[in-house]
Amino acid sequence: MDFAFGPEDEAFRAEARGWLAEHLTGDHARARGRGGLGGEHCGRHGGTAQRRAWERVLGRGGWIGLGWSSDAYGNRRATLTQQVVWAEEYARARAPGRCGHIGENLLAPTLLAYGSQEQRDEFLPPIARGEALWCQGYSEPGAGSDLAGVRTRAVRDGESLLVTGQKIWTSLAREADWCFVLARTEEGSRGHRGLSLLLVPMDQPGRVEVRPIRQMTGTSEFNEVFFDGARARAAHVVGGLGEGWRVAMGLLGFERGVSTLAQQIGFAEELAQVVREAVDFGAVRDAVVRERLVRQWADLRIMRWNALRTLGGSGAGVLPGAPSVAKLLWGRWHQRLGELALEVRGAAGAVGPSDWRPDAPYELDPTQRLALFTRADTIYGGADEVQRNIIAERVLGLPREARGPR
Repeated sequence: MDFAFGPEDEAFRAEARGWLAEHLTGDHARARGRGGLGGEHCGRHGGTAQRRAWERVLGRGGWIGLGWSSDAYGNRRATLTQQVVWAEEYARARAPGRCGHIGENLLAPTLLAYGSQEQRDEFLPPIARGEALWCQGYSEPGAGSDLAGVRTRAVRDGESLLVTGQKIWTSLAREADWCFVLARTEEGSRGHRGLSLLLVPMDQPGRVEVRPIRQMTGTSEFNEVFFDGARARAAHVVGGLGEGWRVAMGLLGFERGVSTLAQQIGFAEELAQVVREAVDFGAVRDAVVRERLVRQWADLRIMRWNALRTLGGSGAGVLPGAPSVAKLLWGRWHQRLGELALEVRGAAGAVGPSDWRPDAPYELDPTQRLALFTRADTIYGGADEVQRNIIAERVLGLPREARGPR
């Protein structure tokens, strides 16, 4: 596989780097490095209003939708290597955490693959402009990683469907304008059958309620969402009634693409900070710590090569099991980094900021947030146990895990 950057890619890199330098000013510059997982509160700079403003700046620059299969919606298109270049430069510039990535990287490719032309024309231009934010309504209290257990229901009511049920661990639900919801539309159906993917507006007082879930980081990126007869237009069913499982699985295939490379650049910056603290606190003198730091560096390189191989390998779409392999690799790697980050500090890792006052809210520093938030890395986005089952059953052809009646 040849995944080298050519002259056109380097010219694109210069353009991206120059644009980011020109536009990361004022409040946007003060929000650098903010808005990521475990830091959604972000204070005055990097909060919801600022992040939405930054999405609109990106939209005006044409930087939303680079990987879409069409440039008919106000977006610019880029080659695969140029998408990697943009992801790398964005991460290196420490630009504000994206709040539009769910619409851009999950819903938009799904509409391009499975949606009607009317749905694309309605929903893709606002995403490309950075104006419409989306969240994902998949997991439920009794159907987390096992989506076939979804119990949220939608019943026909004229030209609408009325959605009733509960979703959980819904990222950005408080900020989102729309939610794509996996719901059961066939009475009496079970398992993979009778599911549909619906596009549901969130601004329905009394019909849609969002309750933040406070985590041990003190932040609340995730939410519970309750639908009580929420309306979705029948024209907003993606792929047709009863096709929800096929569409939902296709959507998950888009989840771990080029963005994983940008994620890895962020990981590399976190690892570099841990190495600096290992030196500052003297932990690097411990041979075991040194070995663990080297292992983290080597495993990160393996993750990058695996991602590049997956993206540039077959030319026939996502390789079977590749998203599950990627999730297994980065989830446990990041969790180990969080553990190591506190260990190299020793007792100082448990101490709050030096200027903390009893009348002020307690604030974690970035290393402490890293250590606490990464406890969830092997669960959200698909639990490790489920990813191993997918690889075993769908790639290795091993017997299916025994499952009880639903």
